[in-house]
Amino acid sequence: MLKHRIIVICLFFLVTSLAKAQGKFYTKSGKITFFSSASLEDIEAINKSVVVLLDTKSGELQFAVLMKGFEFKKALMQEHFNRDYVESDKFPKAEFKGQVINNQEINYSADGNYTANVKGKLTIHGQSKDIETSGTITARDGKLILHSIFNVLVADYKITIPRLYRDNISKSIKVTVDCSLVVL
Repeated sequence: MLKHRIIVICLFFLVTSLAKAQGKFYTKSGKITFFSSASLEDIEAINKSVVVLLDTKSGELQFAVLMKGFEFKKALMQEHFNRDYVESDKFPKAEFKGQVINNQEINYSADGNYTANVKGKLTIHGQSKDIETSGTITARDGKLILHSIFNVLVADYKITIPRLYRDNISKSIKVTVDCSLVVL
C-alpha cells in the first residue's frame, strides 16, 4: 500500500513538472466584459467564450473573441451592437496579439500575484491599434488567472455612432478581462 502511494505521488510530480515545462496555458471560456456610461442608459455586455493562449516561456499572449458572443441585458441593445456598431457579420471577431513585456519577472510555477505589463495589437472592427496596459497574473494550483482593466476609444476602431446618439454614448469603453488558464 505504501509503495502505491509513493508511486502515485512520484507520477503526480512528474506530470506536474512536465506540464510546467511545456509553458503553454489556454482557455476557451475566458470572460471579457465591457461597460460604457451613457446619459440615457449604461451599456454593458459580457462574453464568456474568450479563447486565450499564453506561452510562459516567450511571453506571447493571444486573445480571440467572437463579437456575436457578447450578451446584453436587452436584446435590442445586442441587435444594435452587432448590426450597427461593430458590424459582426462583416467583422466577426476581435483579437489581441502581443507580449508580456516583463515576462522574466513572473514566476509562473510559484503561487502568487504578479504584475504583468502587456503590449501588442488589438484588432476590433477590422482596425488594429497598438495598446499597452497592465494587469495581474495570479499563479495558483497550476493554473493562471489573468485580470486587466483598460479603456478603448470607439473612434480608434472606426466604430460610427449615429449622430442621434453621439451625445448619449460614451466615447470610451471600459474593458475588463478575467480568464482562468490551464496547461495546454
